Amino acid sequence: MLSTTLSRALVITRREVRDQFRDWRIIAPVLTLTLFFPLLMNFTAEQALEFVGQFGAEIIGTRLVPFLLMVVGFFPISVSLVIALESFVGEKERHSIEPLLATPMSDLELYIGKILASTIPPLLSSYLGITVYLIGLAISIQWYAEPLLLFQIVLLTTLQALVMVAGAVVISTQVTSVRAANLLASFIIIPFALLIQAESLIMFWGRFDVLWLMLLALAIILFILLRMGVKLFNREELLGRDLDEINLKAAWRVFSKSFVGAGAGQGVRGWYKLEVWPTVRRLRLPLALVAGCLVVAGFIGYGQAANYPLPLEAERVRVVEGFGEQLAQYGFMSPLGAAWVFFTNLRALGIAAALGTFSWGILAIVLLMMPMGLVGFFAGQMALLGIHPAVFLLAFILPHGILEIPAALLAGAGILRLGTSIIAPPPGKTLGDGWLMALADLAKLAVGLIIPLLFLAAVLEAFVTPQVVLWVFSR
Repeated sequence: MLSTTLSRALVITRREVRDQFRDWRIIAPVLTLTLFFPLLMNFTAEQALEFVGQFGAEIIGTRLVPFLLMVVGFFPISVSLVIALESFVGEKERHSIEPLLATPMSDLELYIGKILASTIPPLLSSYLGITVYLIGLAISIQWYAEPLLLFQIVLLTTLQALVMVAGAVVISTQVTSVRAANLLASFIIIPFALLIQAESLIMFWGRFDVLWLMLLALAIILFILLRMGVKLFNREELLGRDLDEINLKAAWRVFSKSFVGAGAGQGVRGWYKLEVWPTVRRLRLPLALVAGCLVVAGFIGYGQAANYPLPLEAERVRVVEGFGEQLAQYGFMSPLGAAWVFFTNLRALGIAAALGTFSWGILAIVLLMMPMGLVGFFAGQMALLGIHPAVFLLAFILPHGILEIPAALLAGAGILRLGTSIIAPPPGKTLGDGWLMALADLAKLAVGLIIPLLFLAAVLEAFVTPQVVLWVFSR
C-alpha cells in the first residue's frame, strides 16, 4: 500500500521537476547559488583565516569554516521556499490545477508528490554546493571536515529544507493568490533567520553536540507540519475558495456560539454544567501533559540547587522577626497587594497565551515551567540548609498554590489546545473555525475557572501565605 502511494506520488514529482528544469527563473538562481556561492564562501574562509592568523586568533577562523559550510548548504534550499509557496496556489492562478485535481490520485498522493517536487531539486543543488565548497577548502587551505560534523550539517540542511517546504505547502493550500502566499512566507523566513543566528552561535562556541537537539526539534516540527498539511489539504476547498477575506461578523458568530454552546438560556449553573466542565474533561490529555512538564521543571530546579548554592545560613532563614510588618509596610498584605499579585499572574498567562498561539503551545508551556523550576530550586536550597523541602513548600507555596497551580494547569492545557488546533481542526471545520472553537474553549476556562481561581489565590497569597510563613519559620 505504501509503495503504491509513493509510486503514484512520484508521477506528480517527475512532472513538477521536469517543469522546474524548463524554467530559467528557477534554474538561474539555483546554478548561481550552487556554483558561485561556494567559491565566494571559500574565498571568504581563506581571507578570514589569514586575517585572524595575524593576531593569533586562529580558533575564530577554524570555527568560521564549518559555519560557512552550513551557510553554503542553506542558501540553495531557500529556492525551495519559492517553489513550494506556489505549488498549489500558483497552479490555481494559472488555471492548470483543475486537471491535476481531477486525477484519481488521493489527496495524500497529491500532497506527497508536491512536497517531493519542491524539495528534491534544491536539496540536490545544496549537496552539490557543499561538495564544491569542501573541494575548494581542501585545495586552498587543506581543511577537511570531520565525518560526524559533515553528517550533522548534511542532515541539518535536509531537515531545514523539508521543514521549509512543508510549511510553505501548507500556506499554499490555504491562500487564494501567490501574493498572499509570499506575504505569509514571513512566518517561515523569520523563524529560520533566528534559527541560523542560533546555529551560528553554536558553531562559534564549538558546541556541535547541541546540533543534535536542534535536529530533534526540526524533526518534531517536520512531523507536525506534515500531519497538519495532510489534515488540511482538501481539493474541493482548494477549488471552491476564490477570495481571502476577513469576516469579523462570521468569526464572532462561530466564537460566541461555541462559547455559549448548549448552556444558552440555562443560566450560570447550566453553563458550567453543560460547557465548562465538559471542556475540562476534553482537556484531560493536555492537562496531564502540562502537569508532567511542571513536575519535571520542579525536579530540574531542585537538581540545580546543588550546582548553584545561594549564600544562605539556616539561622538567618529561621529568623523572621518583623517579616509581617515589612510586608505590610510595602503594601503587600493589603487589597492593593492582592490586586498586584492577581494582575501580575493574569498578565503572565496572557503573555503565555500569545506565545503559545504562534508556537503550537510550546513557548507557553516553557513559560509556565519557569516558576515551577524556581520553586524546585529554592526547595533544593532549603534542603542544603537542613530544612526539609516539604516545610518550604507547605509554608511558601501550598496556601495559595492550592488554587494557583490548578489555574496554571487549566490555562496551560487551554493554550496548548489553542496552539495545536491548527494542526488538526475538527472534521468538517475550516482552519479558522477550528482555531476560534479552541479560543472559545480557552475563554470558557478563563471566565469560568482560571480568573476566579487566580483572584482567590491572590487574596490568599497576600493575606494568608505570609502568616503561614511567619508561623512555620518563627518556631
